[in-house]
Amino acid sequence: MYTAMRNAMVKRVLSRRSDFGEARWMSSSSWWKSVEPAPKDPILGVTEAFLADPSPDKVNVGVGAYRDDNGKPVVLDCVREAERRIAGSSFMEYLPMGGSVKMVEETLKLAYGENSELIKDKRIAAVQSLSGTGACRLFADFQKRFHPDSQIYIPVPTWSNHHNIWRDANVSQRTYHYYHPETKGLDFAGLMDDIKNAPNGSFFLLHACAHNPTGVDPTEEQWKEISYQFKVKGHFPFFDMAYQGFASGDPEKDAKAIRIFLEDGHQIGISQSYAKNMGLYGQRVGCLSLLCEDEKQAVTVKSQLQQLARPMYSNPPLHGAAMVSTILGDADLKNLWLKEVQVMANRIIGMRTALKENLEKLGSPLSWEHITNQIGMFCYSGMTPEQVDRLTNEFHIYMTRNGRISMAGVTTGNVGYLANAIHEVTKSA
Repeated sequence: MYTAMRNAMVKRVLSRRSDFGEARWMSSSSWWKSVEPAPKDPILGVTEAFLADPSPDKVNVGVGAYRDDNGKPVVLDCVREAERRIAGSSFMEYLPMGGSVKMVEETLKLAYGENSELIKDKRIAAVQSLSGTGACRLFADFQKRFHPDSQIYIPVPTWSNHHNIWRDANVSQRTYHYYHPETKGLDFAGLMDDIKNAPNGSFFLLHACAHNPTGVDPTEEQWKEISYQFKVKGHFPFFDMAYQGFASGDPEKDAKAIRIFLEDGHQIGISQSYAKNMGLYGQRVGCLSLLCEDEKQAVTVKSQLQQLARPMYSNPPLHGAAMVSTILGDADLKNLWLKEVQVMANRIIGMRTALKENLEKLGSPLSWEHITNQIGMFCYSGMTPEQVDRLTNEFHIYMTRNGRISMAGVTTGNVGYLANAIHEVTKSA
C-alpha cells in the first residue's frame, strides 16, 4: 500500500512538472509574436542592394564614406602613424565616463578655437561620445530630461537618422524650411520666417557645414542674420558638425557658423565626429559639448551628461580616442592630417566640377550649377524617386531615392558613365 501511494504521488508531481513546462514553453514562445520586421534603413539598404547586383558596371553613390579615385576605402597616413605609436603603449583599462580628457581637449580647440577664452575659462561641459550619432542622442536625452516639454526644430530635409534620434529620446519634433527645390539652394526666406515664428526659447538643430543631404550651406552673411534672429527669440542652437575640414578642406573655415554664434554670445551645443574628416568611421569617435554660463555650471552639466551615458554604454571606447589625441596633440601629425583632409576635400570638389562638365557636354537641357554650388560629401541632384529607380534598374547606379549623390563614390573612371545615365533619365524632365 505504501508503495502504491508513493508511486501515485510521484506520478502527480511529474504530471504537474510536465504541465508547468508546457505552459512555460507556450508562454515564452509568444513573447515576441507581435514583433514585425523593421523597415530597411534607407541608406544602408542601398549598399545591400549594390552588393547583391552582379553587374560589372554597377556604381554605388549612396554610401556616406570617403573613397579614393579608384573607389577604394582610405586610411590616412596620419592615422597609420598614430596607430604605430600607440600600439602596445597602454593598458586596456576603462576610460572615465566622460571619455579621454586629452581627446576632448583637442576636439574643443577645433570647434571653439585654438586660443578660445571659453576653453580657458572652463565654461564648456564636454564628453567623448560614440561619434556624431552618439553625441546627438546624448544631447536629445539631456534635452528631454531637463526640458521635458520642449521640442526640437529640424530642417527639411535632414539626415534621416536625426528624426530617429530625437524620436527615440521622446522629444517632440517640428520642422523648419531649409531647401528650395526650384532653385536647388537655400530657402533663406522660409528659414528665417520659421525661426521668427517658433515659440521663444525653442531648440533648433543646425548643420554647421556641408548640410546632409543637400550640400547647401548659408553664406557667412546669412549665418550672421540667423544668429541675430536666434538672439532676438532666445532660441537654443544645437550644431551637428560631422564634416569639419571635409567640406572646404579648412577646419577653421568650416567652423565659421559656430564662431559667429559664439561671437554673438550664444550658449550653444555641438556634436563633433571624426568619422569623415579622419576616416575613423568604425572607431566611433566623437564629442558632445555644451557652452555654459560659468565653470561651476559646466561641472554640473558634465556630471549629468556622464550620468546619462552610464546606463547607455557606461564609457566610450579607448582606441579611436587615443588615435585622435595622438594626431591632434602632435604638431607634425596634425599638419599631416590637415594636408590629407585638404586632399579629400579637393577630390570631392574636383568630382563635382567633372560631373557638371560632363552633363553640359552631353547637351543636357537642365542647369547643373547646383552641383558645384553645393559643398561637402553630398550633392542633392534634384532627381525624382522615379528617375533614381531608372538609374538603378537600367544603369545599375545606386543612391537613395531622394536623389542624394555621394560624391565620394564618383571617380574619374565612372563620372562619364554616371553623367550619361543621369542625362538619359532627366532629358525629358
